[in-house]
Amino acid sequence: MGCHPTPEARGLGPMRTTALLATALLALGAPVMAQTTPPKAPWDEAFLPPAPHWQGASQALIRDKADPWVTPFEADAEHNVSPTYADTRAWFQKLDKASPLIRVEDFGVSPQGREIFAVIASKDGDKLDPKKPLLLVQAGIHPGEIDGKDAGMMLLRDMAFHDKDSLLDKVNLVLIPILSVDGHERASAYSRPNQRGPRIQGWRNTATNQNLNRDFMKLDQPEMRALKRLQAKYKADLYVDVHVTDGMDYQYDVTYGFNGENGVWNRSPAIAKWLDGVLKPVMNKSLEAEGHIPGELVFGVDEHNPKAGFSDGGLGERFSSGWGAAAHVPTILIENHSLKPHAQRVLGTYVFIETALKLLAEKGGDLRQAIAADSALRPAEIPANFVADPKPAYTRAFKGIRYEYYDSPASGRKEVRWLGEVDPEIWNVPFYGSKPSLTLKRPAAYYVPSHRPDIIERLKLHGVALEALPADKTLKVEMIRLVEPKIAPRANEGHVQISVDKVTTETRDWTFPKGSVRVPTDQPLGDLVVLLLEPQSSESLFAWGMVPEVLSRVEYIEPYAIAPLAEKMMAADPALKAEFEAKLAAEPKFAADPAARLAWFYKRTPFYDDHHLLYPIAREIAR
Repeated sequence: MGCHPTPEARGLGPMRTTALLATALLALGAPVMAQTTPPKAPWDEAFLPPAPHWQGASQALIRDKADPWVTPFEADAEHNVSPTYADTRAWFQKLDKASPLIRVEDFGVSPQGREIFAVIASKDGDKLDPKKPLLLVQAGIHPGEIDGKDAGMMLLRDMAFHDKDSLLDKVNLVLIPILSVDGHERASAYSRPNQRGPRIQGWRNTATNQNLNRDFMKLDQPEMRALKRLQAKYKADLYVDVHVTDGMDYQYDVTYGFNGENGVWNRSPAIAKWLDGVLKPVMNKSLEAEGHIPGELVFGVDEHNPKAGFSDGGLGERFSSGWGAAAHVPTILIENHSLKPHAQRVLGTYVFIETALKLLAEKGGDLRQAIAADSALRPAEIPANFVADPKPAYTRAFKGIRYEYYDSPASGRKEVRWLGEVDPEIWNVPFYGSKPSLTLKRPAAYYVPSHRPDIIERLKLHGVALEALPADKTLKVEMIRLVEPKIAPRANEGHVQISVDKVTTETRDWTFPKGSVRVPTDQPLGDLVVLLLEPQSSESLFAWGMVPEVLSRVEYIEPYAIAPLAEKMMAADPALKAEFEAKLAAEPKFAADPAARLAWFYKRTPFYDDHHLLYPIAREIAR
């Protein structure tokens, strides 16, 4: 998922860019239309690799146009459209009125004022039976990747009217058809050039230009905050996040995965074992029976060498799958293959959701036991800040597509050309996992001061248990001092991030005002608490730049004052004088910098700002 400069940044105005694109598409024999008019044919096939022919049994799921409940996806002759937000909402509200099994529920409002809604499918009425396992399917966190919405419309319609209501006998379903509703409506035929359909696609980011799939920890955006409230109301036994890939070509059409796959380390080992040993074989068999080719997630390590290997794509908690592992919520990330036709992807998603419902009905009790086991874990040390492991974890068998290299006059180098032909030989390529670069110790608790209600609110949204102080309280705590924090050179997701490799600690008596909170780590979300509040964690609120005030130093001292004071300090303290002279001898750059020399002394006076680089969130000292 690259980051490319805009045409304007390259000196091309929007009119000039449109004209150039039109010329290029005409040269490829593709129909060109205004951006507001959907092309009649998938013009992107003019420059995308050819798609292998597919004829899967799941095509029988598509209803005829004569069906009064045919979806817009099904009604299109090429099954290559997805309805607008307004049409989707109206369709589900109509289904709500027509079927006692279906209920539309608003759970948030977007920055542009659109209702964010879920569709509940249940035989329980307005109040769901907590004894039944619950499947939460989220679509449209990236609105161009909208397969889950169209699949969900078909499946809920079939539950209501076509003899699939038995799926709800022992399990409930909550579907979010579109999470990023504003991004969904920033739609055109030119949103995702690497994806084959639908013809009109939504935009990846929100109206505030944020990527919601980076917001699972910091909880900045109203869409994500609404999702957290919904997750708290309907506690999912299985959470499925539906996406579409970018990247290379291959045979698989439905790829999916989860943290801890294939027995690697995970924050929720019992859940990962269930997903690996119970869900995956059943899911793969079901998809294959319907003509699909399921596979593990694909993240290539070298786009110019497809056989160089694959990685796990990173295990950060900012993503749904990483958050799910830390929060002990079984979470599956679906990445349907972008180069497969929209219809093929939608039908594969339908099969996936239906199979997940059947499996939860049969094995949901076992999954709940796994959730309980992982929720009871209280590791003393918490691995964090995962980085790519340079050594491959294992060799992966892979069903590839044939390709060749050609000399590109545009790039001036050899580029990969995918041929759209199944490679009969299985590729055996290395798979690279991740390893922690930091280990965090688990304190008994943290104290967050009342003057940071924004941090307290984020913890509450996560579902973290807090203990509010009813009055001012002075406690002996461990405070964290940051050593040479580094500010990122550019913004990321609306934040200027800050990193710190080294910290020191100080035991101090500290007064926390009324309204401050104690955050115990002896709770199911204790690991999440540590990752959010330890400043060295790359997923922490500090790392996202939310505690920048500690970087500001208040009060200064002029050279005319500190110079004579420094001389008195050396005269009174021979050890200090020796330390200073040793630093002069060891660091010529320091010795040649008068301001640095005087600052060295200033930091050792009681006049220096004691709160500079002192992190305001304290650790409780073990008794």
